Amino acid sequence: MTVLAFLKPSGTTLQLLLRVPLGAMRDMNFPLRNGAALDLARANPQLRDAATLWLADYITVYEDARELSTRSLKATRVSLPSDRSFGSFEAALAHVNGPALSPETDIPWQQAMLDVLFEYPVQSERARFSIRPALARLGIQTTTVLRFVPPQGPERAFQYVGDPGVVRLDPRWWQAAVRFVTLGFAHIMDGIDHLLFVLCLVIPVRRWRPLVAIVTAFTVAHTITLCASAAGFAPNALWFPPLVEVLVALSIVWMAFENIVAARTERRWMMAFGFGLVHGFAFSFALRDTMQFAGSHLVTSLLAFNLGVELGQLLVVAIAVPALAVLFRRVVPERPGTILLSALVAHTAWHWLVDRGTALRGYVWHWPSWDLGLAIAAMRLGMLAVVVVAAAWGLRGLVARLARA
Repeated sequence: MTVLAFLKPSGTTLQLLLRVPLGAMRDMNFPLRNGAALDLARANPQLRDAATLWLADYITVYEDARELSTRSLKATRVSLPSDRSFGSFEAALAHVNGPALSPETDIPWQQAMLDVLFEYPVQSERARFSIRPALARLGIQTTTVLRFVPPQGPERAFQYVGDPGVVRLDPRWWQAAVRFVTLGFAHIMDGIDHLLFVLCLVIPVRRWRPLVAIVTAFTVAHTITLCASAAGFAPNALWFPPLVEVLVALSIVWMAFENIVAARTERRWMMAFGFGLVHGFAFSFALRDTMQFAGSHLVTSLLAFNLGVELGQLLVVAIAVPALAVLFRRVVPERPGTILLSALVAHTAWHWLVDRGTALRGYVWHWPSWDLGLAIAAMRLGMLAVVVVAAAWGLRGLVARLARA
């Protein structure tokens, strides 16, 4: 199901326009003609009931921090699937308030669209508005395109799948920061491949100085590529995300086999830095669809997301290192335990590598054309390479100081 929505404050009124497939309104007894066509002459009461039961009761709107509990249903009407009036707020509002379809219109009720206008009394059109739409129940997968039309400034568009929680249409910087710290923390906790890579990094490490070097190298590396991707330095080809996913799986397999053949922990920071660049691009793919909720605080949200990832990573390390120490001291000797754990991780990651590699082979890759766009992309990659080399040089100095200490 696809839901189209407009939200516009005007004076002391907040208008919410919605277009929803009527087929999503299950368990409603709409009057029919000839057994299938919607009886438009008698359907208005059921349309208003459907708008209240399926839409209004699952949408909460806030003015600043105050919930707008008073609302009024101003208009409902049935539209044809071919209608294009929801291209702009003005056209949609005129359409909803305009003349209804002719009662003789022959349209199956499952193919009709329901247009609804709600109005909320507000204190000021310049307040900061938020909305919590819980419309995922309309279908197996519900995609919502929400456009906020402020009294001043450009229109802001949001597109999300399912229930996004509270959508702050004009967030303050700290609200954006809290949301993206939470998103970053949740992303690494849900990303089993990232967690397994971190686990492989720390399995053979027992001293705190190599651990600091490894964690710092991984953090610096994925921060660089995460910021670079957000700034548009990453390739935008369709094959790039699948390639990164393959490299993520390869990084886990590599580190697991290195643990099995007795890794040298004093140089492990180099592997953490190199593969951290790949994981940073993977983090950026999760960030792309959520940057629309950052408002005007793009840099703050980017840094907050990265902070959330770091907090999740540190939590995993803080749990894994003591747990591994207890395991190898009381349950199984360190060397056999390292081999066993690494073999299990390698087995899982190998299946990911095969599956993701199969998906990657389905993409067609073409040589880029030699033009100005390619030259600009090469310059961007060169700038990114300079940053990577400078960061690696700085980390090398940090590791050397830790070793001398």
